[in-house]
Amino acid sequence: MKHAFLKALLAAGAIMIAWNCSDESTTGPKAPEYAVTSSAWLLSTDQDYIIYLDGRVTNPEGDIIATIKFIEGSSVGAITDLAGNVLYDGVDVAGLPLLEKNTTVYAITGPAFHLVDETGDYLIYLAEDGGSIGFVKDSNATVIGFFNFETNTVVAPDGVTELTKVEDILDLPVLQPGDKFTKEPDPVIESSSSAINPESSSDIGPTPTSSATPKSSSSQPKSSSSAPKSSSSVAPAGGCPNIKVKSGGRTGSGWATRYWDCCAPHCSWSENAGGNTSKTCDSKGKNVVGGGGSICSGGYQATCLSQIPFTVNGCTDMGFAFAAVPGADGGSCGKCYQLTFTGKGKYASDNNLSAIKGKKLIIMTTNIGHDVQQGQFDIMIPGGGVGAFNGCSQMGWGSQGEQYGGLLSDCEKESNYNSSKTLTCLKNKCNSVFSNDATAKQGCMFLAEFMHAAGNPLHNYVEVECPDVLKQKY
Repeated sequence: MKHAFLKALLAAGAIMIAWNCSDESTTGPKAPEYAVTSSAWLLSTDQDYIIYLDGRVTNPEGDIIATIKFIEGSSVGAITDLAGNVLYDGVDVAGLPLLEKNTTVYAITGPAFHLVDETGDYLIYLAEDGGSIGFVKDSNATVIGFFNFETNTVVAPDGVTELTKVEDILDLPVLQPGDKFTKEPDPVIESSSSAINPESSSDIGPTPTSSATPKSSSSQPKSSSSAPKSSSSVAPAGGCPNIKVKSGGRTGSGWATRYWDCCAPHCSWSENAGGNTSKTCDSKGKNVVGGGGSICSGGYQATCLSQIPFTVNGCTDMGFAFAAVPGADGGSCGKCYQLTFTGKGKYASDNNLSAIKGKKLIIMTTNIGHDVQQGQFDIMIPGGGVGAFNGCSQMGWGSQGEQYGGLLSDCEKESNYNSSKTLTCLKNKCNSVFSNDATAKQGCMFLAEFMHAAGNPLHNYVEVECPDVLKQKY
């Protein structure tokens, strides 16, 4: 079927769109409106272009101003104006946000929790002074009340009348500062004969690999005589720890990647960590050592295997891990964030990604990556790919798979991106590659079991107070 690939993209499209706005006043600009007649992609460059499957390109008011011609069986096309001049070549709509007919468009003036219930539609903002009372705004960025972070209640402008209450603010999605966000209309139930089934179409190309964008997951810190502090690993007790949002902390959305390069982490150097240094171990990752430089730069300090990701008994939907953050966030050593997975992926969506929807991963930062982007957390997982540096040669492990993406990327390709086969493949590789190292195998299996072999999952994140189960391993 012609354009089946594009129709599948429309059926599974994203709904978040970049937009610059201001938070200097309590009443912001009215949310923009689009004359959208059916599902369409939004390209925001010098102006907003609404791109339709049939080749029409309109302005926000609905006037046809250009056309797009797609490469057969592809999501890539060229936009030309009505005079035939090429405006943009190589436009890939698979990476563009989707607009639906009759959507609500929100004006978002800062990091905000999004709450929708029978009482209303609320955007909840953190208090600017780090206090317990934040503003609540509507879709037009107008203040309509306040939120008490101690009682988790939305109150009217009088500061007294309670409008609604949430059980846990951390369960709500977080919208990025400067975003446009479109709320999908109520679904229309169609007959099964008209439903799009991407799996059955011969026109659909392979799903992009979850490691499609190469990234360096670790930095090579400079040598220092400062010895990282030593800390024994304490087994966590049963039950989920009480995770508290850090007052005035960072929030946003992004995606998770994975790596394990065995190098001494950036935060193991005192000058990088502001004194809050993480520990390092010997070349086998077993015994805590200090000094001597990173194994990735001729020294003998390496990542400790005690920092593999883990779960806690009696806490099935929450995991714990260490991670790298962008190089620009070099001062983030020892900070913690809660990632709540949306069930979608950065490059694709499948059953493995859907399986982790709502799961939470609490991460503690130990490293930086100069090509890790804002909103991205590069999770330390054995078998996740060595990235730009490889200090694992002395570990005695088997092949670590793709340089960027590791064993999971290997399995995605070998299974032709079949989610069920990918999961089985990853479990087999974890058992085989780490057959002589039970600890590393356990860390690898975290990706298969807790993360369900989900590649580059999207998440909402919020900064939290670090729980003891991570601080004890840092």
